Amino acid sequence: MAADLIAPSILSADFARLGEEVENVLASGADIVHFDVMDNHYVPNLTIGPLVCEALRKHGVTAPIDVHLMVKPVDRIIPDFAAAGADYITFHPEASEHIDRTLQLIRSQGCKSGLVFNPATPLSYLDYVMDKVDMVLLMSVNPGFGGQSFIPATMGKLRQARQMIEASGCDIRLEIDGGVKVDNIAEIKAAGADTFVSGSGIFGKGRDSDPNRYDSIIREMREAMAGVGR
Repeated sequence: MAADLIAPSILSADFARLGEEVENVLASGADIVHFDVMDNHYVPNLTIGPLVCEALRKHGVTAPIDVHLMVKPVDRIIPDFAAAGADYITFHPEASEHIDRTLQLIRSQGCKSGLVFNPATPLSYLDYVMDKVDMVLLMSVNPGFGGQSFIPATMGKLRQARQMIEASGCDIRLEIDGGVKVDNIAEIKAAGADTFVSGSGIFGKGRDSDPNRYDSIIREMREAMAGVGR
C-alpha cells in the first residue's frame, strides 16, 4: 500500500512570504508542495508561473513539487516548469489536443506525468494511457478557486479510479484536491486516495509568526487516517 502523502496547496499560503510558508509547512510534516497554475482562460483565475517554482528551489526547497496546470494549451509551458524544478506535472485532458503526446512530453522532460479530472470529467480518458501516467488527480471541487466545499460524488469516482489503477498493475498515485479537511480525510482515504491536497484546510489555520502553527493540523490529518485501509 502506498504511503499517505499530504500536499499543501500554496494557493492558500501567504504569498508575501511564500518561501517561509513552504519551509514551515514542510517542517510540520507535509510531504509535497502542491503548485496551482491558472491562466484566466481554462479557469477564471490567474495565479503563478515557472519563475515562482524556480524561486522556491533557489530558496532551498528540496521537497517534491507537484505542478497542477490549469492552463490551455499546456504543451508550451511544460518544459519551463520542468526546468524550474517540478517533479510532477499534471494537466486536464480537455486542455490538450493530443493527451498521449503531452504525457510523453512531460516524461521526456524528466518529470512524472499525470491527468487531472474535473468533477464532471469521465475517467475514460485513462483507458489507453495508463502506462504513461504516474499520477491521477481527481478534483473534488470545480477548479479555479480555493476554499470550496468537497463534492460528495467524488467518493464514488475515487473508488472507480482506485479499481482502474489496481487493475492496470501500474505504479500510479491517486491524488484528491478540493475541500480536504480533518473531518473528511479518513473517508477520502478509505475511498482510495493516497495523496491529499489541502489549501485552506492547512494554510487557513492562522497567519501568525509561529513556525510550528501547521504542526497540529497535519498531525490531526495523519491521526484521522491512521488505521484506515484502502
